[in-house]
Amino acid sequence: MKIYLFSLFALIIALFACNNDKVSHADHQTNATNEIYTCPMPEDSVFSDKPGSCPKCGMDLVKMERKQQEQKKAEYTCPMPEDSVFSDKPGACSKCGMDLVKIESQHHEQENTEYTCPMHPEVIKDKPGACPICGMDLVKKETGNKKVGDIEMESLLKPTNEFVISSIPVTTIEKKREQIEIEALGNIAYDTRQIGSISARVAGRIEKLYVRYRYQKINKGQRILDIYSPELLTAQQNLLFLLKNDADNTAFIEAAKERLLLLGMSTEQLKQVINTSQPAFTIAIFSNYSGHIHETASAAGMNSDPGNMRDIPLLTEELSLKEGMYLQKGQSIFSVFNPDRAWAVLNISGDIQSLVQKGNTVRIVPETAPSKDFRATIDFIEPFFRKESKTLTARVYFNNSGLKIPVGSQVKATVFGNNKEAYWLPKEAVLSLGLDKVVFEKTDGGFKAKKISTGITHKKLIQVLNGLTTKDSVAVNAQFLMDSESFIKVKN
Repeated sequence: MKIYLFSLFALIIALFACNNDKVSHADHQTNATNEIYTCPMPEDSVFSDKPGSCPKCGMDLVKMERKQQEQKKAEYTCPMPEDSVFSDKPGACSKCGMDLVKIESQHHEQENTEYTCPMHPEVIKDKPGACPICGMDLVKKETGNKKVGDIEMESLLKPTNEFVISSIPVTTIEKKREQIEIEALGNIAYDTRQIGSISARVAGRIEKLYVRYRYQKINKGQRILDIYSPELLTAQQNLLFLLKNDADNTAFIEAAKERLLLLGMSTEQLKQVINTSQPAFTIAIFSNYSGHIHETASAAGMNSDPGNMRDIPLLTEELSLKEGMYLQKGQSIFSVFNPDRAWAVLNISGDIQSLVQKGNTVRIVPETAPSKDFRATIDFIEPFFRKESKTLTARVYFNNSGLKIPVGSQVKATVFGNNKEAYWLPKEAVLSLGLDKVVFEKTDGGFKAKKISTGITHKKLIQVLNGLTTKDSVAVNAQFLMDSESFIKVKN
C-alpha cells in the first residue's frame, strides 16, 4: 500500500514538472516573438521584430526595453504626461487616480508627415527645417497617409546638369492662329519727296543775301538773294537792242524774252526792263518752296573737305554763303525742307520682318506729345539694312501740319493686321541660354533638358519652330528647374 501511494505521488510530481516546462517554453516563444528592435536615432522612427540595420541611417538596430514595448502597444495613457502611465485597457492612473484616455494614433500620422521646399520640390524631409539649396523654410507636405512612390536609383544617379527630379506641372505646345501686334521704335524725319532745291541758273556774284542762318523759315515767293551775272546783263542788252532797232522781228524778240526767263529772270523783272529800256545789273532769286532752309553739300563744302563729317556745333553757326561770293552755273545753293510733310521711320528687327507688310495699320505715339497719338499705314519698306544697323526700316507718311511733331524726336509704334498660325508655348516654359533655347521635357522619373528652335515672341507666348511635338510634355516654368545657367547641358 505504501509502495502504491509513493508511486502515485511521484507520477503527479512528474506531470506537474512537464506542464511547467511547456508553459515556460510557450512563454519563451511568446517573449521571443514580442521582442522589438529600433534605431538608436529617435528621429528615424524605425521599428522591426528582428535585428538588422536601419534603412535610413545604416546604424544597427537595438533591442527595446519591455517598458518601451508596453508603451508602444499601449492603447490608454494618463492625461498627465509626467506620470508616463500606459495600459492596454481602460482604468484609473495608478499614480494620480485620473481616468486613462485612449491614445490617438498620432505617431502613424507623424510617420507619414513630410516637409518640402516650395521652390525645390525634390527636397523632402520628415521634420521641419530649412531648404539646403535656397534656405527657405520647409512647408508641410500632405501625403494622405499614403506611401510616397519611391524614386528609382537610376534617376538619382543621372547628372544634375542634364536631369532634374521634380513634380512641377507640365504643358504641351499648341497650334493656333494669333493676332500679332509688333512693337517698334523709330523717329520723325523729313519727307524727302517734299524737298525743294534753290539753284543758280547763271554764274555770277552774290550782291545781296536775305537768308542769314540755317533752318530759317521761308515761304514760297520769298526773295533769297540778288545776283550779278554778266550773262544775264548781256541777254538783257540783246533784247533791248532788238526792241529798239528791229521791233517787227517778233520771232527774235520772243526768243530773247524766253532766254531771259530760262536764265531765272521773273516775268515782273522782264516787264520792268522792257518798260524802262534799262538793263538790271542784279537779278533777284526767289524761292519756289515753303519750309526750312538747309545748306546743300556743295554750298557748305566750298571751304571745307566734303569727305569729313562736320561737327554738330557748326550746324548752328552762320551760313557759309556770304555776300560777294561767286556762284557757278547750275550750283545748288539751298535745300528747302517742308516740316508739314514728314515720315515716321520705324526700326523693325530682322526676326519679325516677314510679319510687317506695306499697308499695315500703325499706331504712332510721339515721345514729345503722347496725347497726340495717331494712326497711319506703312507706305514703304526699305529693301535693305541701313549702315551699321541690323534692323529693317519702314516708312509711315503723315501730315504734320496740325500735329507739329518736332523732326528728329522719338516715337513708339504698334503695327497691327498680321495673323500668325504656329505652334506656341508659354514664354516661361523656355529658358534662354544666350544663343540656345532650352525646355525641360517630362520623362520617366523627372525632367530632361532639351534644346529647341524658337521664332517670334508674342505677349506671353513664344513660337516653337522645331524640337517638340504635340505629344511632348514640358515644365510650365523652366526657371524652377535650374539653379544656374552654366549648369544646364543639352545633347544635340
